[in-house]
Amino acid sequence: MAECFSNKIADDVEEYRAALQRCSPGNSRRSACLYSLANSLQARFEQQGALSDLDEAIELHRGALHLRPPGHSDRSASLNNLANRLADRFKQRGVLSDLDEAIEFHRAALLLRPLGHPRRSLLTDRFKQRGVLSDLDEVIELERAALLLRPPGHSDRSMSLNNLAISLRARFEQRGVLSIGPALLLRPLGHPRRSLSLNNLAVSLTDRFKQRGVLSDLDEVIELERAALLLRPPGHSDRSMSLNNLAISLRARFEQRGVLSDLDEAIELHRAALLLRPPRLTDRFKQRGVLSDLDEVIELERAALLLCPPGHSDRSVSLNNLAISLRARFEQRGVLSDLDDAIGLHRAALLIRPPGHSERSALRARFEQRGVLSDLDEAFNLYSQLSHLSHAASHNDLSAAKAWVASAEKLNHGSTLIAYQTALKILDQHVMLLSSSSRHFNVIRAATSSLATDAFSCSVRHGLLTNAVELVEQGRAVFWTQLARFRTPLDELSLSGDTGAALAEEFKRLSFHLRHAFDQSNEDQSPQIRQLAMQWDNIVSRIHMLPDFSRFLLPLLFPGLQKAAEDGPVIIVNASQYGCDALIILSAQDPVHVPLDITQAEVSKLSSNFQSLAEQFGSSDHEYDLVSILRNLWDHIVDPVVQALTESTIPPGSRIWWCPTAEFTLLPLHAAGPYEKKKDNLSHIYISSYTPTLATLIRARQQVSPDASPQHFAAIGQANPDKGKELRCVAPELAVVEKHVAPVASFTSLADSGATIQGALDILSRNQWLHLACHGMPNRQQAFESSFAMRDGPLMVKDIIRSDWQNPEFAFLSACHTTVGDEKSPDESIHLAAAMQFSGFRSVIGSMWSVDDKVAHQMVSAFYANLVDGSGRLDCTRAAVTLHKAVKTLRRHKVPLEQQIVFVHIGV
Repeated sequence: MAECFSNKIADDVEEYRAALQRCSPGNSRRSACLYSLANSLQARFEQQGALSDLDEAIELHRGALHLRPPGHSDRSASLNNLANRLADRFKQRGVLSDLDEAIEFHRAALLLRPLGHPRRSLLTDRFKQRGVLSDLDEVIELERAALLLRPPGHSDRSMSLNNLAISLRARFEQRGVLSIGPALLLRPLGHPRRSLSLNNLAVSLTDRFKQRGVLSDLDEVIELERAALLLRPPGHSDRSMSLNNLAISLRARFEQRGVLSDLDEAIELHRAALLLRPPRLTDRFKQRGVLSDLDEVIELERAALLLCPPGHSDRSVSLNNLAISLRARFEQRGVLSDLDDAIGLHRAALLIRPPGHSERSALRARFEQRGVLSDLDEAFNLYSQLSHLSHAASHNDLSAAKAWVASAEKLNHGSTLIAYQTALKILDQHVMLLSSSSRHFNVIRAATSSLATDAFSCSVRHGLLTNAVELVEQGRAVFWTQLARFRTPLDELSLSGDTGAALAEEFKRLSFHLRHAFDQSNEDQSPQIRQLAMQWDNIVSRIHMLPDFSRFLLPLLFPGLQKAAEDGPVIIVNASQYGCDALIILSAQDPVHVPLDITQAEVSKLSSNFQSLAEQFGSSDHEYDLVSILRNLWDHIVDPVVQALTESTIPPGSRIWWCPTAEFTLLPLHAAGPYEKKKDNLSHIYISSYTPTLATLIRARQQVSPDASPQHFAAIGQANPDKGKELRCVAPELAVVEKHVAPVASFTSLADSGATIQGALDILSRNQWLHLACHGMPNRQQAFESSFAMRDGPLMVKDIIRSDWQNPEFAFLSACHTTVGDEKSPDESIHLAAAMQFSGFRSVIGSMWSVDDKVAHQMVSAFYANLVDGSGRLDCTRAAVTLHKAVKTLRRHKVPLEQQIVFVHIGV
C-alpha cells in the first residue's frame, strides 16, 4: 500500500510539472499551477525526505506569491504556504535566515486575515535558537487574541486554550510562572482531542514537579499519560509520542523512589516507541552495570539508521545518535574500534550538515587515546569554521566557540588565541540581537562568564599586549556597551556629507524609538521591536559602507583605546584562572606588562575576606584587619605597578586610573600601602581614579560642555525615606554644598517631601551637576534594583538608565554602597555609580561600602571647599584631585581608616 501511495505522489509531481509547462507566463492559471506542483513536491519530501524537493517547492511558492500582489484574494494563502515551507527547511538545516523569513511572511499574512485565523507564527523556534523571550511573548499575545474570538461554546475554543497553555508552559520554563489552563474540562470523554489535553496537562504538571519537587504531581502525570495512551491505540499517529512520554515520567519516578519496576516498564515502553527514538537503556546500565543494555541501544540505532537511507532528511541525526552511543561504549570498554566507528559516522553526518560539538569532541578523545595528530588537526579545523559563519550568530554558535576555547586551552593548541577572538566576536554579534533592557541582562551574564579575562591572559602569555587590551575591552561591561550603542555621538557622521547627515538622522530616530519601545513596558513589544531592530541594523550596515566609518559601533582597536591614557596612565588589573597580570596603558608607547605574584584563587579569597570585613565596618574597630588586607594588596598587586610606573617616568602626584577586572573590582586598590612609618602608601604617590572600561573613559572625555554655557547644580537630600533610618546630617550637608556652589552656579535644592522619585528625575533633567545625599540600597542579586531611597520609594538603576539627560557633568553620590554591583558578574559593573556614568555623567564620586552620616558631612565640607578654582567655574576634571585633598583633611581629623578611604572617583 505504501508503494502505491509513493507511486501516486510521483505521478502527481510529473502531472503537475507537465501542467506548469503548458501554462506559459501571463496565463491566469499559472499561480495555481505553481501552487499545485509545490504541494506535490512537498508531499514527496515528507514521504522520501529529499531536501531538493523542499528547495524546489519553496522557489515555486515564491513564484506563486509574485503572481499574487497586494490585493489579490489568495495572497494570504501564498504568504502562509511559503512561510510554512521555509519553516520546514529551517527544521532540517537550522539556517536562521529561513526562520526569520518565515516569521515575517506569517506576520504579513496575519495582516490580511482575522485574528482568529489558525495559522499563527513560528516564533517559538526562533526563541529556542536565540533565547529572546519577546518572541515567546508575541506568541502568547497572538494566542490570547485568537482565544477572544472563540467564546465559550465555540467548537475550537478548547484548541485555543490548549495552544495558549503550551506557550504559557514554555514561558514558565524560562520565568517560573505556571498556568495550567481549563482546556481539559472542555474535552470530555469521547472528544477527539482529549488525549492531547491529557498530554499537555501532564507536561505542565511535570514542569511544576521539576520546580517544586512534589511527588504527587509526578504520580498524577503518570496517570494522565496512561489515560492519554489508552486514547491512542496501535495505529494512532501519536502513539509513539505517548509511549515515550510515559516512559520518561516512569524513569523520573524511578530516579526519585528507586522502584525498579518503574525503570523496567520505562524501557519496555521506549522499545515500543522505537520508531520515534531508541530506548533509554543507558539509565538501567548506570543502575545495574549491565553493558548489554548499552549494546542493545547501539543495535537499535543501527536498525534505525537502515530506515534513513542516503537522501533521507533524518539521516544525519541517525548517524550522530549512533556515533554518540558508540563513543559512550568506548568510554566504558576502551575498545578503539568503537571510537573509530563513531568518528567515521560523524564524518558521514558532516557531509550532510555543518559540524556539531560531538564530532569535535570525539576526534579530540581519539587523539588523547592514540596521540595521532591528524585527529587533533581535524577537530580544530572543524572548530575553525566558526570564524567564518555564513549566518547570524546564535547562542549555539557561542557555546561551540566557548568549547573551542576550552579545548584549545586544555591542549595548549595553537588556535587558542583565534578561538578567543572568534568567541568574543560571536558574543558581540549575539548581544546585538538583544535589547538594551535589564530584562536581557541574565542572557548577557551567562554569555560573558570569564571569556574576556581569560582572553586577556592568553594574549599576555603570547606577548600580544595590545591584543590583550582589545579583547578584555570587548568582553566586559557588555550590557553598558550595548546601551551606549543607542547613544553614540554622531557629529562626525553628520558632517561627512549629505548621505552621512541623512544616515545620522535616521540612526538617531531609530535609536530613540528602539529605546522608547524597550522602556514602555515590562514586556518586550516584539512586533514593533523586531521591525525597528531590522531597520536599525540596516542603517548601521549602510553607515559601514561610508568612507572612514567601516568600524562604526564596532569594538575599538588599540590605537583608539590608547586615547584613554591621554591624561594619565590606565592600569588594567586582570584576574584569570590562567594567571593574574597588570598592563599599564600609556599615551605614546606600547603597554607595559607587570606580572603579579598572586593567583585568581588567592584574589578571590582576599576579596571574600574583605567583603566580610566591610560588612562589619562601623560596629567596632577593624583597623588592624583592614590594614592587613591593604598591605596584601600593596605587596602583591599595587607596589609592582608603582615600580613600573616609576620606571616609565610617571612623576609622583600624577593622576592614574585603575581598570580592575573580575574579583579585583571588589578591592580598594586606591588605598593599598605598606602602612608603616617612613613608607609611602599609594595615596602619597599618585592620585587614583577608576574606570569600568577604557571606552567609558574615552566617551567621558569626548562629552565636553562649551566653556561659556551656564552651569546648573542640583542638590537632592532625603533624610526621611520611605524605608530606612533617619539621616541627621543631610540638611547641614546640603547647606554646605549650597554655601560653596551657589556663588558660581545656578543652584537648586530638593529635600524631604520634595525629594521623590519623579522629583529627582525631573530636577536631573534640568541640571548638569548633582549632589545626592540619601541612603544607598545595594541589591547584589538583582543589581538593576539597587537604588537611592527617596521619600516615596526607591530610585533604581533601571530608572536611571531610562533617563535622557542633557550634557551631565558631575555627580557626588553621598550614599552607601554606590559602587557595589552584581555579585555573580562583577565585570558588568551594574551599580549606582556606573549607572550615573553610563547615563552621561563624566565624573562621579561614589562609595565602596557603608558611609557614616557624620563623616559624609565632613568629607563633603572638605571637598566643596576646594572644588571651585580661580576661574569661578565648576570643572569636573578637578574632582579627583579635590577628593584626594579632602581625604587628607579627614586623615588629620583622626577619622577611622575605613571611612577615610570609602569614597572613590570614577571618570575624567
